Amino acid sequence: MTSLFGAQALIAHTIALVSAWAYDLGVKATAASVLPYAVSFGLLPLVVGPAPAWLVAAAVALGCAAHFANAVPDLADDLATGVRGLPHRLGATASTAVAACLVLVTGLVLAFGPPGPPGWLPLTAVGLAVLVLAAGVARGGRAPFAAVLLVALLDVAVAAYVLA
Repeated sequence: MTSLFGAQALIAHTIALVSAWAYDLGVKATAASVLPYAVSFGLLPLVVGPAPAWLVAAAVALGCAAHFANAVPDLADDLATGVRGLPHRLGATASTAVAACLVLVTGLVLAFGPPGPPGWLPLTAVGLAVLVLAAGVARGGRAPFAAVLLVALLDVAVAAYVLA
């Protein structure tokens, strides 16, 4: 059994920390702004111990979704301070759409990634995610952003269920 404080955890945590620092030290203002989120979130399962590739992939997708969703409310303020990350280059509508697609991909990976047939709960969650995202888009305004956040929370709950 691998300890939570073993070499793998230390290496994964250190790389994630360097990735986060890189973001803060300037990567956030480039077209590569999503990469530190992909790296840091992707390494998160490895901090706990060995993780299957599907779980790492789900963490990467969720981390990238978090970057796009987190940037949308601050686009104007960031642009005023010279930050032109990937979400800024794409704009609010496209960034929200990318975030929505990524949280949906996260759910699909959690449903179909583990060995064996997908369980009823992850499949139901994917269907619910589609409905929530469609309702958010149809409503407009801040609703698509709220829908992305709700589906991200659903993804985390499904991950906990799948890993239990």
